[in-house]
Amino acid sequence: MTELPPLEIPEDGKLVHNIVHFARALRKARLPVGPGRVIDAIRAVEVAGFHDRTDFYWILHACFVSRPDQRAVFAQVFRLYWRDPRYLEHMMSMMLPSVRGAQEERKARDAEKRAAEALLDGVQRDLPDLPETGDEDETEIEVDASRTMSAQERLKTLDFEQMSTAEVAQAKRMLAQLSLPVRPLPSRRTRVESRGRLPDWRRTMREALKSGGEIRAVARKNRRVRWPNLVVLCDISGSMSQYSRMALHFLHAVANRQGAGWARVHAFTFGTRLTNISRQLATRDVDAALAAAGAEAQDWEGGTRIGAALHEFNRDWSRRVLGGDAVVLLITDGLDRGDADQLAAGMERLHLSARRLIWINPLLRWDGFAPRAAGIRAMLPHVDCFRAGHNVESLERLAQVISTATDQGEKPRLMEAMR
Repeated sequence: MTELPPLEIPEDGKLVHNIVHFARALRKARLPVGPGRVIDAIRAVEVAGFHDRTDFYWILHACFVSRPDQRAVFAQVFRLYWRDPRYLEHMMSMMLPSVRGAQEERKARDAEKRAAEALLDGVQRDLPDLPETGDEDETEIEVDASRTMSAQERLKTLDFEQMSTAEVAQAKRMLAQLSLPVRPLPSRRTRVESRGRLPDWRRTMREALKSGGEIRAVARKNRRVRWPNLVVLCDISGSMSQYSRMALHFLHAVANRQGAGWARVHAFTFGTRLTNISRQLATRDVDAALAAAGAEAQDWEGGTRIGAALHEFNRDWSRRVLGGDAVVLLITDGLDRGDADQLAAGMERLHLSARRLIWINPLLRWDGFAPRAAGIRAMLPHVDCFRAGHNVESLERLAQVISTATDQGEKPRLMEAMR
């Protein structure tokens, strides 16, 4: 339980004003706090009173927190805004580089950077001028950083939910540079080639008729190759909000990269309904593409109906986009409260229609993840590969996963746990 020191009742009577600013800070820290929740929080505090520090914390917590992963952000923003009278100086010291002395610097807690950036929005963060020492000779210090992890490598392994605003922007630039190459598939059709491996007897006989039946040369041919389609089904419900946004940035880069090999890239989002955003992602500018996709999909950060979405996809879109041995990427946490039998039937049909079905689940970031949810247990037997998708590194590995037909990821281990 979060430790809360005594809170003094504001003498100026601006408690409503402070709650509004506190909600604004939560919104900047990427919590879905709208005007309705702010009004509910003010009314709840008015009814319960402002007497006990623990009650005040949990009243605001009940009004502003709707998912478990939001608790850390709320706790940090609350601590910095309400508890510490010098929170601004504390946050400034976190945001600025400091000189480490004999005392080790305290590491930032989970979501603390996001909370600090939300409260520091608009605050001037210029570095103070360093005093002149008057020493002309400077001592050059060499630091051996050969074994230290670079900032870019650290960012690759950082969870999308734990990134600050600046780190999210940098991660998006890294995702824009990634590619998802695929190997071509052999086709039954052939084409004429002078140095082909296969003899073309029909063309040879046709040419021989021109010279009275005499075969002067054996015509050659080779098999053609074809490129598969990539079909992505991305969950945009509330529990997948941050991960789906980063996944769509990666998907936009794949869809617009020349020479990636895919015949076509089809993208669908689903929450409470299925939406085709393939045309929107074809826009070259990533900001314009995602803005158009957001306008097309009206169920962002809503509920989850995976079974109904798969049923609609199999009924209306499967024959159109899954031709040519398509590879399907399913990006979802699998937390569905619908009918498990409908979900299992939809997954089975999708698996049979695709050449390969790869499930990307951000919940695999937890070491102790186990298939306890009914939706996950219904979906897992019908996928070819089960992989994590919570950071840049996990999305970067998709290229190897797709090119390796035998890769199953975490599926064998979890299937054993289900028995």
